Amino acid sequence: LWLRVVRSPHASARFSLGSFNDLHAEWPGLERVLTWQDVPGNNGYGIYPHIKDQPVLAQSHVRYRGEAVVALIGDRHTVETVRDVDVPIDWHPLEAITDMAVATADGTPLLHENNPENVLTRGHVKKGDPEAALAAADVTAEGAWESGYVEHAYIEPEAGYAIRTRGPNGEDRVEIHCCTQTPYMDRDEVAQVMGFEGDRIRIAPTACGGGFGGKLDCSVQPVLAVAAWVLDRPVRTNWTRPESMAASTKRHPSRMTAKFGATKDGKLAGAVFEGDFNTGAYASWGPTVADRVPVHCSGPYLMPAIEAKTRAIYTNGPPSGAFRGFGVPQGALAHECLMDDLAEKLGLDPLKFRLINAIRTGDATATGQVLEDSAGLDQCLEALKPKWAAWRAEAEKFNATSPVVKRGVGVGCMWYGIGNTSIANPSTIRIGIRPDGVPVLYNGAQEIGQGSATIMIQIAADALGVPAAAFDFVMGDTDRTTDAGKTSASRQTFVSGKATQLAGQDLRAQILRLSNAGDEAVISLEDGRIAVKDGETVRTVDLAALDAVLEDCILVGEGNFDPPTTMLDENGQGIPYACYGFAAQIAEVEVDTETGQVKSTRMVAAHDVGRAVNPIQVEGQVHGGIAQGLGLALMEEYIPGRTENLHDYLIPTFGDMPEIETIIIEDPTAHGPWGAKGIGEPALVPTAPAILGGIRHATGVKIRQVPATPDRVRKAILDAAKRD
Repeated sequence: LWLRVVRSPHASARFSLGSFNDLHAEWPGLERVLTWQDVPGNNGYGIYPHIKDQPVLAQSHVRYRGEAVVALIGDRHTVETVRDVDVPIDWHPLEAITDMAVATADGTPLLHENNPENVLTRGHVKKGDPEAALAAADVTAEGAWESGYVEHAYIEPEAGYAIRTRGPNGEDRVEIHCCTQTPYMDRDEVAQVMGFEGDRIRIAPTACGGGFGGKLDCSVQPVLAVAAWVLDRPVRTNWTRPESMAASTKRHPSRMTAKFGATKDGKLAGAVFEGDFNTGAYASWGPTVADRVPVHCSGPYLMPAIEAKTRAIYTNGPPSGAFRGFGVPQGALAHECLMDDLAEKLGLDPLKFRLINAIRTGDATATGQVLEDSAGLDQCLEALKPKWAAWRAEAEKFNATSPVVKRGVGVGCMWYGIGNTSIANPSTIRIGIRPDGVPVLYNGAQEIGQGSATIMIQIAADALGVPAAAFDFVMGDTDRTTDAGKTSASRQTFVSGKATQLAGQDLRAQILRLSNAGDEAVISLEDGRIAVKDGETVRTVDLAALDAVLEDCILVGEGNFDPPTTMLDENGQGIPYACYGFAAQIAEVEVDTETGQVKSTRMVAAHDVGRAVNPIQVEGQVHGGIAQGLGLALMEEYIPGRTENLHDYLIPTFGDMPEIETIIIEDPTAHGPWGAKGIGEPALVPTAPAILGGIRHATGVKIRQVPATPDRVRKAILDAAKRD
């Protein structure tokens, strides 16, 4: 059967459902119309254990355009032909609250009754006395910044199918095949929607055609499970592109103010930051954004004193979820602009000023965490210095003879805490050997195009001491793997990679014990046996003589890793992450001062990844991150009801991309596999600030709202001319 969801055309409305008898009579291919009453368990889901505020199907009230109301199930032709207006839904539109200032104003209706002022949550970090530090600073800079909704625009829209099945003990189960970044979280969410124990749900991930955070939230999973259960037949769905864009999560729109101070010798003195983040109609990942931004908003610099406050605010917009950076890219717009401001006031080169203030090993972060190892920002900046000087000089020469098109070169820096913020972040990986001598990696870390399927095999092979080509591979299936956590927060290489290393080393140790061999022995896998060469001695392990312990594997190694972190106190002090990624990028742009059109022409990206397990994949991540950072900077802005397709919503194409040089910096962390960290989110964060810095260098104007569309750039140029 085929399923199609009927969605709200209104951002806020009450509604009532009529009888579906006439609809069934007109459309005999329509098997069932599901409503909220068909949900057997909790008609609500969400990311956090205590917040299940998004309904599978709305009961009587919708809070954003695109919210699911009923589900039509039947043959594909029927459910795709029935018009939404033919479904008996009586709408009573309400005034939509779309602005964060309106949402938090006195007297504004509450979207969720337990959240006064429509504030979902607050974040806070305070270190030292920032007000006193700013008062004593020789120079200060301040400003306000704004960003809008950004769509993930993954190639594959949300899709999947569900089947009602029987478990090994005869129990009824639901099996869901879907595109996802987090199979185990999906399993748990679907289980509570169905009112089941977790082992009665199986998530079998399909190849995922892109995620970027947008497939961390449930999409098709809950309603497919309900449909397959109620009808006891396989049910499939595939969202259209407009449906995907209307219904799915977005990057949080932001409004931020910040002030930085520095001493005359070029050292940062203190900072204050406030940021409001529009979490939309439902919580999604709002608390994570509100918590992560205060930790990072000082930038990758040694900041003696800071206070940062954030709010995640409910509105009648689409739910804002995870999107490659969890708010850190928005915060970087502010801290990098202020670094340029301070450098200008101090008469310092912008890159040199950043190098002076780069946080280093032994320094304390905004949360009071002393970086014990691996802080490679200074190395990244040093690597950029030759190109920076050459490009800036070339830009000055170009501008001297070009009256309309101006060239500029900007720099952006970033740091990013790898993994979950101040909470448990575990991963468990298993590696087995079958009786035929084939090693099997049981990997719960979902591949979404970032390359974990490749590097986990590489890590497993190195740890066990056998060729990567020898491995068989099981990925993501909740019935066959252990929980490796979600594919987000740039954590899989670092966390699951370490668990994989430990699993391989555990299995190797078992083999060496069985063969009474030393640590330097060489293992080779042959048909039905393991040969272990220890010096001149070769011993064999007969696999047929051993009993299976996992599926058909007769030896199994297991690795568990949870990065060492602590909870943050009331002032946000503690150890939120075990390690941080660092990066610096420089961007050359050309600006047509008569039209406001900006073209990114060249970029160099230097990234500290700890250890590059697969250098080509690191480079690929950097290229992809720059593409999305360019979109954030110059063109991407989702407007509900207006840009719900990939014609009106602009994303970078091949023709928009600059030439890119990637410089890999390896400053190993003691915690990761052979020193490796993550690269997924760090690849994107510094791009937009570098591009905006380039616009500033080219034209002298500061862009404080992204995307920097031609009309906004042109207006900024005209406004600057009026002031002059």
